[in-house]
Amino acid sequence: MKTYKIAVLRGDGIGPEVVREGLKVLDAVSKREKFSLDLAEFDLGGERYLRTGEVLPDSVIDELRRFDAIYLGAIGHPDVRPGVLEKGILLRLRFDLDLYINLRPVKLYENVPCPIVGKGPKEIDYVVVRENSGDVYTGAGGISMKGTPHEVAIQEMVYSRHQVERCLRWAFALTQARNKRNTLALCGKTNVLTYVFDLWERAFHEIGAKDFPGIAREYYHVDATCMHMINQPERFDVIVTGNMFGDIITDLGAVTQGGMGMAASGNINPEKTAPSMFEPVHGSAPDIAGKNLANPLAAILSAKMMLEFLGEEAAGAIIERAVMKVVRSIHDVASGKMGKSTSAVGDEVADAAATL
Repeated sequence: MKTYKIAVLRGDGIGPEVVREGLKVLDAVSKREKFSLDLAEFDLGGERYLRTGEVLPDSVIDELRRFDAIYLGAIGHPDVRPGVLEKGILLRLRFDLDLYINLRPVKLYENVPCPIVGKGPKEIDYVVVRENSGDVYTGAGGISMKGTPHEVAIQEMVYSRHQVERCLRWAFALTQARNKRNTLALCGKTNVLTYVFDLWERAFHEIGAKDFPGIAREYYHVDATCMHMINQPERFDVIVTGNMFGDIITDLGAVTQGGMGMAASGNINPEKTAPSMFEPVHGSAPDIAGKNLANPLAAILSAKMMLEFLGEEAAGAIIERAVMKVVRSIHDVASGKMGKSTSAVGDEVADAAATL
């Protein structure tokens, strides 16, 4: 029996609740598909920081490298200044483990409300590939004369050809593997960010023409991308973009697929030289934490992505079918309005995963 070592980071707020349901579903599908999960819990998040002053010790990074994947709930604590945990845990894991691909499926399921009139599952089914290691998130820049009327703040968008090219190649390969519209769209801002997105656009066309001639290439400014995601989402197959634009447009995409409670993500190291990390897109939602109200489906779908990345595609497909069955009986997938508790939804998905 194949065994996968999974590091579990329940995190803050609703994180422990949604992870609990994800693990429930993973247990059901692993028994059915005859593989096992060796789980190890790691205490990272706001409570640890408030208790010890530690965010993410070097020793924990070293421990995490020994795992096949990381399953994360949510990061963010109301008593911790914004940025401390996000930069200290999320960004550090992405950078230190070289999780340079952020994969965000935008897929609407039947019976899930969509705010776009006239659009349904047929129109909303695409993937965003967000470069995850560069851009303004690297911390290049600084502040001078802080607190004075002459204060200056600089935060620089930085990319190397290496970062851009490896992300583009992965996006082209994904488009090829999906084999749907076989179209890769680059989202950028070449008319203003003329240095960075000149690099992106040149590499995009060079790689596509030379190594992926069967994949059609399209380019959209980021503002046009946002408009098309609303008025013509069916035009997209795979979108590839930089870190900052990817952060923004994927949350827009999440709203069109039923909200943050339906949005899963993977932070991926394609070479598997370090564990990849899978997490729901939503935050820690401290206002509903502990009330058994949170929608666990994004966490469950993140577990699906984790299994697929580990090579358990059949198990991932079972989880997706189970989710599709369960959402048919949910009044509204928006957090706090499901008509069912967090644990009840998890139970139903786990039961369906065991029997479908």
